Amino acid sequence: MSSAPIDVIFASPRKLPRAGSLRGRVVVLDLAFAAEALGAGFVKITGRFIQELGPRLARWVDHHDHERHVDFRHDPRFVLCTKAEHGACPEIITPEMVAETGPIDTIVTHFDLDGVYAAAKWLLRGREPYPGADDDARAVDTRIGAPGRLGAEIDKALRAHYEDPVLKNQILNYLTRGLPNGLEKAAITAAAADFDQMAAAARALAKGYQVEGEIAQVEVPPGAPSFDKTDLLLLGQELATVSVVIDGHNVSIAASYASGLNFVDLLGLGGGMPTRVSVPKKHLPAALVKIRGALRGRAAAGTLSGDVGGEAVES
Repeated sequence: MSSAPIDVIFASPRKLPRAGSLRGRVVVLDLAFAAEALGAGFVKITGRFIQELGPRLARWVDHHDHERHVDFRHDPRFVLCTKAEHGACPEIITPEMVAETGPIDTIVTHFDLDGVYAAAKWLLRGREPYPGADDDARAVDTRIGAPGRLGAEIDKALRAHYEDPVLKNQILNYLTRGLPNGLEKAAITAAAADFDQMAAAARALAKGYQVEGEIAQVEVPPGAPSFDKTDLLLLGQELATVSVVIDGHNVSIAASYASGLNFVDLLGLGGGMPTRVSVPKKHLPAALVKIRGALRGRAAAGTLSGDVGGEAVES
């Protein structure tokens, strides 16, 4: 094993790097197992990745529900929880876990705040990059409660530029080097300012929501300006229990944790975040039938709704 710095690769559940391109022993953080119902799922994506890594996989830490977690319950390399058990990934990582895992060469992590914070905590040998960082990650990932000022700024920066690997590395460096003032902090602040324009676009799009019963639905028109989908979903949940955003051929569906709804189970997706999922537009009519049925059952049982939640896990 080389003494080179640890490589950090940003990924998503359905867009994993080639195992052969990764150096040495690998830790995977905050990456859900791919859901079978969305096409090429666990077997062709996550399962193949695990198989190709083989003994080089040193640890996999995740907190997204998936029916295949049970397959790895006897493999100590896998620390797999549900969203109900841990609202975010960094809080699972401890100094003891990092020490027990031993030296690694590569971290593969989700590209959102939760994943960036998890990678930073691992690089810091299980220590938070700043007091309250775990709480900020949980607030951002669950959309329950509010993160602190720094967590909120980094969240906005990442949501405005979620495809920018340079910014992600700048944030990671900022977190692991003691939060210094300088170019990295300036980049975060500038990116966060860009988010405000996207939030304004989301508010404008939200005026198009159509509410039927407990479902608010909006279709994003072609050529719409850049907007924040999480904000748009949250704005829909101010109007109804379930918000639905149709954006081209993709549909995002979200509800609060307190709603009692689990879209992963309800729609037979196999894995993901229970209260926020994505499905192809062609599957929306069938999905709405199931959701309306669940809402009727929820109403009959007297379940109350509460704060909203939202995180994209199938990207």
